[in-house]
Amino acid sequence: MLRAAASRCARGAIRRLSSAASPAAAAAGTRRQPPLDEGDWSYYREWWGEDEGPGEGAHTVFRRHSEHGNGVVSVSAYPASHPTSDQWTVTERWLQERNAKIYPSSTSDDQFKILGYQWRVMRFNDDTRQSIAKVMACYRPSGDTVIYLMQQPHCLAVPYVKSMVSAGLTALPSCSYDLHQAVSGQNNMKILCIGHGGGSLPLFVASKFRGAVVDIVEIDPVVASASIDSMGFPSLPAKGLPAQSMQPADGNELLWGGIHDRLFLHIADAEDFVANYGSVYDIVFIDAYDGDDIFPRKLWDADGTFLKNLEKKVHPIHGTVVVNLHSDSELRFAGVENSSHGESILPLGKHVSQVCRAYKQHFGLAFTAAVPWLCNITLVACRDKTITSGAKLGLSRRDFVLGKLLSKSNMVEHALDLPFPCLQYMKNGFTLVE
Repeated sequence: MLRAAASRCARGAIRRLSSAASPAAAAAGTRRQPPLDEGDWSYYREWWGEDEGPGEGAHTVFRRHSEHGNGVVSVSAYPASHPTSDQWTVTERWLQERNAKIYPSSTSDDQFKILGYQWRVMRFNDDTRQSIAKVMACYRPSGDTVIYLMQQPHCLAVPYVKSMVSAGLTALPSCSYDLHQAVSGQNNMKILCIGHGGGSLPLFVASKFRGAVVDIVEIDPVVASASIDSMGFPSLPAKGLPAQSMQPADGNELLWGGIHDRLFLHIADAEDFVANYGSVYDIVFIDAYDGDDIFPRKLWDADGTFLKNLEKKVHPIHGTVVVNLHSDSELRFAGVENSSHGESILPLGKHVSQVCRAYKQHFGLAFTAAVPWLCNITLVACRDKTITSGAKLGLSRRDFVLGKLLSKSNMVEHALDLPFPCLQYMKNGFTLVE
């Protein structure tokens, strides 16, 4: 989650970015040439909107009141400039191949056509931007016009999600996990996502890792419905959701080709789920804020049942936990560290150090990385035996751990064919939690 308030402390960086090369382009000269990053932050003008609401050019496609502390959950749509219409034919051909495989007797009249691409932005109470996803809309010209929505799993629009992916997936192989075998599907990879939003993070990891099995825990059925009906997330059955989705019945099979079979959506409280569900996870992603922008204390209380149970449900050798946190660090740089305004717009800021120490206490090692352009930080907690082993050669503990992480970042980029550089997100404000 990112607050509209976060944009205020990032505006200076946004303005500077508009006249500079994108971070992906800047890294391309010395590294592999990555694929085009359709979610590069330089596109933020297309989907950011106004601080107090969607802004000019948007239209609302979903709006419903939540009974779980999120207020009014809404989804707004904005036009996306990429990919351009001359690039649509490749995807239309892929859709037709999928259609012919599912329906061998289909004719040329059933040819799929792309209507276009949009940014879909989920908000709580018309203010807090909960998540952003790029969505493709397509249809068959013949017969009744049925619109299919498909979220683009390769496109991560928000820097904090890229930071979570970069830091978490770099920590895993640093703790001796074989990432290549999970990518190829030779090994199963158990992933838990606490907090669903639009579903971009679980879709991303499920599409990149053939061996991934992803459990998603979301307490609010309205949020889950919004992601399925309006943000192109697969129509997954879950207790507490309507039996029928607004999406076409064959959408999952046509668009997702089995990826949806490895995604499991649970409408549940995270504390209860972790206490009662039996899996042991390789990596856990946590991004769980409510409509008041609060990260529940029970999810970071060092003496609470959630962390005690989570410790048991994370792999004892390479288990890694990644948490999105709001931070007041950029406000301190702006000279408003002690202002009441800072306290009001970033309610978690003063608790960040406590959260970090709580996760370190339960998992052994913890570090943070600052998210570029936003008032967020990524916290990673993992088992420390492998990542801290070896000769330090005069390096401080911080530099030794950072060196191990950075040595894996290029491998992660290549293995997953990432359109953004892990290195940038790993190094930015790297701090070892002591």
